[in-house]
Amino acid sequence: MSDAYLAMPKVELHVHLEGAMRPETLLRLARRNGIDLPVSSEKDFARWYRFVDFPHFVEVYLTLSGAIRTPDDLHDLTRDFLLEQARQNVLHTEATYTAQTIHASTGMGFADQMAAIRAAADAVRDSHGTTLRLIVDIPRNLSTPEQSARTAHWVADAHGDGLVAALGLGGYEVGFPPEDFAQAFAIAREAGVPAVIHAGETEGPASIRGALDALHAVRIGHGIACLRDPALVDRLRDSQTMLEVCPSSNVCLGVVPDIAAHPLPRMVAAGLNVCIGSDDPPLFDTTLNDEYALVADTLGLGADFLRAQNRAAAHASLLSGDERRDLVRRLDAA
Repeated sequence: MSDAYLAMPKVELHVHLEGAMRPETLLRLARRNGIDLPVSSEKDFARWYRFVDFPHFVEVYLTLSGAIRTPDDLHDLTRDFLLEQARQNVLHTEATYTAQTIHASTGMGFADQMAAIRAAADAVRDSHGTTLRLIVDIPRNLSTPEQSARTAHWVADAHGDGLVAALGLGGYEVGFPPEDFAQAFAIAREAGVPAVIHAGETEGPASIRGALDALHAVRIGHGIACLRDPALVDRLRDSQTMLEVCPSSNVCLGVVPDIAAHPLPRMVAAGLNVCIGSDDPPLFDTTLNDEYALVADTLGLGADFLRAQNRAAAHASLLSGDERRDLVRRLDAA
């Protein structure tokens, strides 16, 4: 891992809580819950975690999610994740979390899930000063209309509680357009809940337009396909809709052929509002700090860009006005 940008204060808006589970956390949860795993040592786990291909990625991700059986497991996952965020000097994180999957596999109620995550988040906030908000998402390919509506109601009821900040849409993008989920997002929108949508990663510009028009997205996860549509680029530039860009994830998943070909510099040159995320960091053998090194050094955008995108991420966060202003002050004071 590169430590060149470790001291820089950061804001991260695109990372998955389950996908950020570290090998040592998975080992601990598996032993606690009597779960058989494909490998048995941390050294072997480090190799097994690394991205090989998409089927392997899915296998690992499902293993991570399946290791969460109890509220204590969720608490430990959240604590370990936020301690790593604090180590990287991340002041504020907005993490995507799929409550529906945990509910379906364990029967754990939404309130119990949120209580476990909140307890860990409060403890790390008090000890290290890093804050957390959740984007509770609907997994496109795993959700019936009834399940999507239930998640929307969960989020609508919890919104404003200081933890749950938005309704998200994740999962497989191909074959599951945003328009299919308009009814669920209408439930949340009527309760004043913002929408944060994965779009324009493995699908084209139409997916981003659907996220904006059908779901009223306030932020777009990934969004790199916008460059194929000049009119959409103009729209995104004029609205300054935040695009959460995850370079290593895009390379690993074959969205771009290699890091040198990543479109982020062109997005910046086009005046688009972008920030950097790590997506599922241990699965892609990266950290947010590593992403910063790639962006600043390999892609040539430099440290000034990193500072500017952190400030932009703070302004695009789902914190209250006072909390956002305080976050910007903390970034500027560094």
